Amino acid sequence: MCPFSNTPADKAAGDAKASALPESIVHEERAQLDFSKSMSYGDYLQLDAILTAQKPLSPAHDEMLFIVQHQTSELWMKLMLHELRAAIAHIANDELQMAFKMLARVSKIMEQLVHAWDVLATMTPPEYTAMRPYLGQSSGFQSYQYRSIEFALGNKNRAMLKPHEHRANLLAQVQAAYEAPSLYDEALRLLARRGIPVPASHTDRDWTLPYSESEAVEQAWLVVYRNPKEHWDLYQLGEELTDLEDAFRLWRFRHVTTVERVIGFKRGTGGTGGVSYLRKMLDVVLFPEIWRLRTDL
Repeated sequence: MCPFSNTPADKAAGDAKASALPESIVHEERAQLDFSKSMSYGDYLQLDAILTAQKPLSPAHDEMLFIVQHQTSELWMKLMLHELRAAIAHIANDELQMAFKMLARVSKIMEQLVHAWDVLATMTPPEYTAMRPYLGQSSGFQSYQYRSIEFALGNKNRAMLKPHEHRANLLAQVQAAYEAPSLYDEALRLLARRGIPVPASHTDRDWTLPYSESEAVEQAWLVVYRNPKEHWDLYQLGEELTDLEDAFRLWRFRHVTTVERVIGFKRGTGGTGGVSYLRKMLDVVLFPEIWRLRTDL
């Protein structure tokens, strides 16, 4: 028999191969291909707006990395704020199970932000230097979403309202977070509602003031941690807060090491000392009593 003859077996194999072609698979699966009269993926996600928002100002190739890194971080922070605000409201309403899911999600978002620094760290000092003059005084220090997150987590600082005064709508958002009880404030108010002694100085105070560490608050948390079965949901809340601050510390650490790797000890574009400022922020503890009680257990 001629080796090139088209036997029934050959034909069947050929038909099977043809049906496996990408175009055939799409048709067999009845995928929708015409979006002239219906909403597409790009329409739903507003991709035209998102993917045309990268407008480099310099001729430097690496500026695109810098822009995308910070824009995606801002998107993650938008989701973080969405979850944090809801979690705070649920804690205020004693709805802890819903709050736990949201706080766990915030910690996972923080992990994404930590790993984002790995990408930016591929930018070398000469690559950053080529685009830095085009940044002017713009800096992540001025991120109103980041500032709202810090305020929601309890790191209140009146001076940090100033960078947003030129935009009334942004100032209103940051000021709302500044004036509201923080996540930790609401956690302590919850402990008090559950009958655990928390001083009034920490449950009914001026929420705009920086948090002040308290021995009495540590004793309140120790009641929970020494009796986890009796106070299981409060114990879980304490650990959710620990997870969150742990992730936040990692984010800060990766930030400072990436900045030092890329610009060394030059001053930041926003006017701070750069690495020196970021290192000081590493010492800020959001939920001090929850960390300190581990020594006393």
